[in-house]
Amino acid sequence: MIPLRDNQPTERFPAVTIALIALNVVMFIAQWLLPLDASLTAVPYELTHHVDIVGRVALSSSGHLLAPGQHPAAILTYGPSPHPLWITIFTSMFMHAGLMHLGGNMLFLWVFGNNIEDALGRFRFVVFYLLCGLAAALLQIATDPNSVTPVLGASGAIAGVLAAYYLLYPRARVLTLVPISWFGFFVELRAGWVLAFWFALQVYEGLVGIGMERGGGVATFAHIGGFLTGLALIQLCGGRRLAQRQSKRAALIPIPPSERGYS
Repeated sequence: MIPLRDNQPTERFPAVTIALIALNVVMFIAQWLLPLDASLTAVPYELTHHVDIVGRVALSSSGHLLAPGQHPAAILTYGPSPHPLWITIFTSMFMHAGLMHLGGNMLFLWVFGNNIEDALGRFRFVVFYLLCGLAAALLQIATDPNSVTPVLGASGAIAGVLAAYYLLYPRARVLTLVPISWFGFFVELRAGWVLAFWFALQVYEGLVGIGMERGGGVATFAHIGGFLTGLALIQLCGGRRLAQRQSKRAALIPIPPSERGYS
């Protein structure tokens, strides 16, 4: 199921949500233009063994970075990555493997993120987002500590946003595209159902994948970790009281007849 828009109004302009989307897009463009994109991804083996195996930088005989297209014979040695390994846990949140990966994540962030930013406020939303992303990466690394497959993407942090939306706006209506083969249909569903189905799917895929060889693909435990962290953090931020306050605020926001049903 692909959520397209919801009917939950907001009071504030979603500046942080838009900034996060813009930053992800800029990073996506940069990672294809710069030769050091691999050094910014989180590699479980590196972080658990404190060995820099992906981010080693090729140095030329002059001591400078090997220029794109420069002949390998110019390499004199391999130096360490120019940044500490731990920072890749954060930089990897803003990198994506392809346009579909980026587009899907940004769609979810746009549909659900603006309401969570509205509920928490801008500063708390930034902290919430980063903590969910951090927890997501740590759980993924813990479940597969010897993997040399880079972990990247905003989906762990966004999973925390989905969890917050699940608790605060379970009765909101979400216009959803349900693809079937090359076709699909649109249906309006409660957000609680959409997000519960999404999380159940992550748990199922995670459990099925236990013990199997993981050569890449979807980091389901990052999604699970981000979602569970989002549930916990939103409770610390007020939980039910925050949900009640948002319901009262939403009732006071007038919705034009032309926009009835969706925001």
